[in-house]
Amino acid sequence: MNTAAMTLRTEALSKKWGGFAANSDVSLTFQPGARHALIGPNGAGKTTFINLLTGTFPPSAGKVWLGETDITHLPQHQRVKLGLTRTFQINNLFAGMTVLESVVLAISERRGLQSVWYQTVASQSEVVEEAMALLASLKLTDEINSITRSMAYGKQRLVEIALALATKPSILLLDEPAAGIPSAESRELFKVIAQLPRDVTVVFIEHDMGLVFRFADRITVMVGGKVLTEGTPAEIAADPRVKEVYLGEAEHA
Repeated sequence: MNTAAMTLRTEALSKKWGGFAANSDVSLTFQPGARHALIGPNGAGKTTFINLLTGTFPPSAGKVWLGETDITHLPQHQRVKLGLTRTFQINNLFAGMTVLESVVLAISERRGLQSVWYQTVASQSEVVEEAMALLASLKLTDEINSITRSMAYGKQRLVEIALALATKPSILLLDEPAAGIPSAESRELFKVIAQLPRDVTVVFIEHDMGLVFRFADRITVMVGGKVLTEGTPAEIAADPRVKEVYLGEAEHA
């Protein structure tokens, strides 16, 4: 299925644990090619929402659509095959492998070659060429032989993005990609993300408002598991409700 121009949207998506509502009636649309940020105070339900999009959690109510396909109850791996991908946690999955080996494995998985990925790397010239091109686009060429766990944390986050991009997503979900990274490295990370092709929709959670307002073309503000408002960066910056519940807090955090 070609999902390159598909819209991701939710209808009244909700998640409850007992009496606690982590998300309530969240209806959002992510347009193809958008750079769409989710912001809000801690506990606003942003990560739970991402987990509902990816199928990590089943919703208590509501639907998730990719184009005209209802993916609400699809397992995670099927959503990836349809083009909906989030960053991998490489510290768990690929920590002892080199950067090139990790990306070759991810591409081999997508191509259905995972059972032979470990054979002579040179025998998979097309896979290696694709991996090298992807790593070059993320400015990781000098790191191809580095063991992922030995790399600086900012570089590790770039490898996570490389692994996600190896699945050929139409929609890339990033949960705080700059978390734990020094500010200089986080700016470099977002410069790389900003250069991703526009046929990849990027939905991201981020607490650094400087990064959000430089990178996003659309922002959704969540508070208490619900959508407070949505708009362009200029509209969000001028909204007194946002200043009251979040931006003022973020400026003094």
